[in-house]
Amino acid sequence: MESMLNKLKSTVTKVTADVTSAVMGNPVTREFEVGRHIASGGPGMSWRIYNGTKKSTKQEVAVFVLDKKMLEKHQRFDKEQVLESLKRGVQQLTRLRHPRLLTVQHPLEESRDSLAFCTEPVFASLANVLGQTDNLPSPVPPDIRDYSLYAVETKYGLLQVSEGLAFLHSGVKMVHGNLCPENIILNKSGAWKIMGFDFSISSTNPSDTEPKFSCREWEPNLPPLCLPNPSYLAPEYILSVSCDTASDMYSLGVLVHAIFNQGAPVLQVNQNDIFKSFSRQLDQLSRLGPSMLTVPEEVREHVKMLLSITPTVRPDADQMTKIPFFDDVGAVTLQYFDSLFQRDNLQKSQFYKGLPKVLPKLPKRVVVYRILPALTSEFVNPDMVPFILPNVLLIAEECSKEEYVRLILPDLTPVFKQQEPVQASNMILLIFLQKMDLLLTKTPAEDIKNSVLPMVYRALEAPSIQIQELCLNIIPTFANLIDYPSMKNSLIPRIKSACLQTSSLAVRVNSLVCLGKILEYLDKWFVIDEVLPFLQQIPSREPAVLMGILGIYKCTFTHKKLGIPKEHLAAKSLPHLVSLSIDNNLNLSQFNSFMLVIREMLSRMEAEHKTKLEQLHAMQEQQRSLNISNQGNQSEQTKSTPNPGNQMDDIFGAAGVNGRENGSSAPASQPNRMSLTLEEKQRLAKEQEQAAKLRSQKPLNPQTVTPDTPTPQAKDLSSSLLASMPSLGSLSLSPCPRPGPLQASPMPAFPSSRPPSITNGFNPAVAFPAGGLGLAMRPPGPSLYGGMATTTSTPNFSSLTQPPSGPPGRTPDMSALDSLFTPNKPKVSLNQMGPKPAPVAGTPWLGQFGTVQPSPAPMQPAPPAMGGGSGFGMQANPFFSPQNFAPPSAAPSGMQGGLKQSTSVNNDLKDLFG
Repeated sequence: MESMLNKLKSTVTKVTADVTSAVMGNPVTREFEVGRHIASGGPGMSWRIYNGTKKSTKQEVAVFVLDKKMLEKHQRFDKEQVLESLKRGVQQLTRLRHPRLLTVQHPLEESRDSLAFCTEPVFASLANVLGQTDNLPSPVPPDIRDYSLYAVETKYGLLQVSEGLAFLHSGVKMVHGNLCPENIILNKSGAWKIMGFDFSISSTNPSDTEPKFSCREWEPNLPPLCLPNPSYLAPEYILSVSCDTASDMYSLGVLVHAIFNQGAPVLQVNQNDIFKSFSRQLDQLSRLGPSMLTVPEEVREHVKMLLSITPTVRPDADQMTKIPFFDDVGAVTLQYFDSLFQRDNLQKSQFYKGLPKVLPKLPKRVVVYRILPALTSEFVNPDMVPFILPNVLLIAEECSKEEYVRLILPDLTPVFKQQEPVQASNMILLIFLQKMDLLLTKTPAEDIKNSVLPMVYRALEAPSIQIQELCLNIIPTFANLIDYPSMKNSLIPRIKSACLQTSSLAVRVNSLVCLGKILEYLDKWFVIDEVLPFLQQIPSREPAVLMGILGIYKCTFTHKKLGIPKEHLAAKSLPHLVSLSIDNNLNLSQFNSFMLVIREMLSRMEAEHKTKLEQLHAMQEQQRSLNISNQGNQSEQTKSTPNPGNQMDDIFGAAGVNGRENGSSAPASQPNRMSLTLEEKQRLAKEQEQAAKLRSQKPLNPQTVTPDTPTPQAKDLSSSLLASMPSLGSLSLSPCPRPGPLQASPMPAFPSSRPPSITNGFNPAVAFPAGGLGLAMRPPGPSLYGGMATTTSTPNFSSLTQPPSGPPGRTPDMSALDSLFTPNKPKVSLNQMGPKPAPVAGTPWLGQFGTVQPSPAPMQPAPPAMGGGSGFGMQANPFFSPQNFAPPSAAPSGMQGGLKQSTSVNNDLKDLFG
């Protein structure tokens, strides 16, 4: 791979160096820029042909260059003769002007190293095409190596050469003298042009009807470049040192034979011994029969006549142009194009109308490079554009996209914008619309946006109803090739305008049909916002229009990508369709079509809205369940993880910390807002109230009461307690740390010395029962309202009577109480039910049962002491209020057995405080 790149690089470098050395210093380079070496031609293939451009106009040209280094092998005298011969041929060509002669665009220029002149763009010489590669670039360009002549190209090429000779013989009175393949140039369009007038002979009496030509004697000692090609030279040049116009016709006959035989002439003549060669081959020419010539049969007889050794037998150039061989349809068509500038518009229009039948019979190369340039050159004639355009678009169909963009589109761009004359402009619009798929397929997107679509918009706005109808009919065929912004912002508004402003029913109906067909290329919301409201603006009520409106509604409604929302159906679509369905212009079938669509819309609207409502209802039920579940989870979390702030309130609330006094209400926390109904809240409040009352009860031990047995005398426990603890009046209990929820703390044992005085509002007259019924002082904290669940199930009082277990000083586990009030309903925090009541100070008895909510009723004076009191002041402590010992009215029936023993409890209290 690397070696190939190096080889290519060296080749390019060599070619560039050759071009630079050959043209450097030549005056041609001041006006023309020399490009790539493409071909060779001229006498002895001595001229190198380069492509080039004119610097001022960027016009494409061919630059013929002769490098003087090629003549270094010759003597100085011979070198000068060769240069003079070559100069003479170029100068003669420059003076002659004819379509069949190579056109010189810049005369010969000479420098120290080269000769150069410029001509029309050139493809190659006929010798290159026939396989002669002398003085060609290496490697041979593939376009020349792979080039093969089509029959129509050969026929028309020979016809062009014959016409060129006719011009020289009749018009200029000149004999070319060296007609051979190297002096015939194929230009870029494929036309055959004559050059190489180095040995041309002009008439000595040009004014006479019978011209006379003087011929030079053959000089074998001259360099080959100073002599014509002997293989194409007529015998009279050598045998009788004479020439005539018939001599060129002999050369034409040899040329025809060479073209059909890979460049081989009839006779191979040795230049060094030309006299003996001609003498030896004259007999062959005299015995040459038509069957010995390998040329097409229809031209074989004429070629034999051209190769005759008698000049008078040979046909002249005018006669050759009229032989049947050149009556080919393709050759005649190409010939007509070459003479088109001589025709009037009527003749041109008739020719262009019949051309589409001929184009398919011609090779693509001939059509693209010979016929297409002739057609596009006629675009400057506005009246002929409608006749030329179908042929150009027919050629465009056979071209590749790259060929279309390079060869056709630049000439079509001005035609897209042509608006004058009006009649021709309308015909152009019709032709373009019929070939719109071709234009949109092969035209680049930028040119579509700038040239093609504006032409379509102009057709929609044209005054001709026929053009509007055609445009509306073909728009759906290429709608998929139009970009969405152009369709949304330019095409759809013009279709709507055409529908609303026209007075033609056909245009209005076609507008609706066109819209219905291109709905699939539009966005759903654009259709709903722009297309459907437009339907209500159409003033016409003809049945075709109404059915078109119905069709658009139905297409939008049933299309998978589009669809009409139920809100639009209910508010706009259905009312509009219902009003249209009862129009008097509709027949029964059309009315049924309306009702069918209306019923489909109603059914879908009903189904969609019903589904939505069902989903909303299910979501609301699910949300309500989730809210109750979340409320219960919050109660669990509050119960398992007490709030540190509430713990601090429990510890220091009874002491009046942070400005709170005994019996004052603590600040209530903001309850959470839950989605509970009033009935649920009332039920929860009752349950919580019942649970609070149950918790305030002292454990009850059922006892069997024997009526017959007399009641034993109660022991005076207060006297015993006072006797064993004489310093009870000075006892002071400090608040102990708050245990977990619903956990009782054991009362620390007091020493035998006088206990400290009781503070914090505790009545020092109260005595503790024997047996160590002392519990840790704990004010009622907010734990009851911070998430304590309530229950209506039967409480388990047996867990309250069990003695605490575990190491000393550890809070006994009271978790059994958690299951007492487990509600059947989802748990709800009591903090959400209202403000927290103030802690009740000086009530150490409540520690057994957890935090107890005082009765919300106003505190009443205590009743007289039960039994003969010992001065404790029962009225001062609300704990001993009778209502606190009353069993709850809403207690479950399972609890009634234990609660009926309240009489024995009162008796015990009488015994205790008697």
